[in-house]
Amino acid sequence: MLAVERRSTILETLRRQGIVTVQELSKTFTVTEETIRRDLKKLESASGVARTYGGAYITKTVHSDIPVGIREGIYVEGKEAIADLAERAIVDGDTIILDSSTTSIHIAKRLQQRTHIIVITNSIKVVNVLAGSEAIKVICTGGTLRSRQLSFTGPAAVKSLASYYADKAFVSCTGIDLQNGLTDSDEQEAEIRKKMLEQAQEKFIVADNTKLGKISFAAIAPVDIANCIITDLELDDAWRAELDLRKIKYLFPGQ
Repeated sequence: MLAVERRSTILETLRRQGIVTVQELSKTFTVTEETIRRDLKKLESASGVARTYGGAYITKTVHSDIPVGIREGIYVEGKEAIADLAERAIVDGDTIILDSSTTSIHIAKRLQQRTHIIVITNSIKVVNVLAGSEAIKVICTGGTLRSRQLSFTGPAAVKSLASYYADKAFVSCTGIDLQNGLTDSDEQEAEIRKKMLEQAQEKFIVADNTKLGKISFAAIAPVDIANCIITDLELDDAWRAELDLRKIKYLFPGQ
């Protein structure tokens, strides 16, 4: 198969299933992983295609279910910057909620040496990160396992969340739009994130800059539910003016 034909087939696969991995494509086409990486680099200029560590995904869709293993390799520097800012907002003695976003994993890693913090989460990844931290109490919601995301959702998870109140919730989303609010690519995760925000006194939205102005599949809540939005790049004047008008705080690196 010619390289141009292989790249065309890869693009068709991406459009059909949303994601591809280097390892799987290497086996499918019987070529080296380095060859596949070069193919994906060529395809990156195509509309809606983005590379990440270990694969690539389609970004321009309102409904996507990218596995957590792929999401962990996307915008890592931005998530680390957001996690740094989020960690500064957490004080010893806080009860906090962390969702199943990969940004929450970065926040959890920064809490490993902290003391007297209670963390409520629906994320298996967050639980694993904090499992060895004896000074942190971890409460997992339970519920129906989403194996691709390693998260718990469904009525049991929502009921579990309703049993607790937190000082702060750190919740991500797939899109933030000033008119259409906070949205997610999965309706079950949207329901969980909405409940997490409802159960917290202070509500932090943690989202990298690529999510600003984006609308996804399922509604979570209006933007006005947030007390603070934490992102990885400086907000432009229009966003800052609108958030100031709505009395929503915002944090970004270098502020």
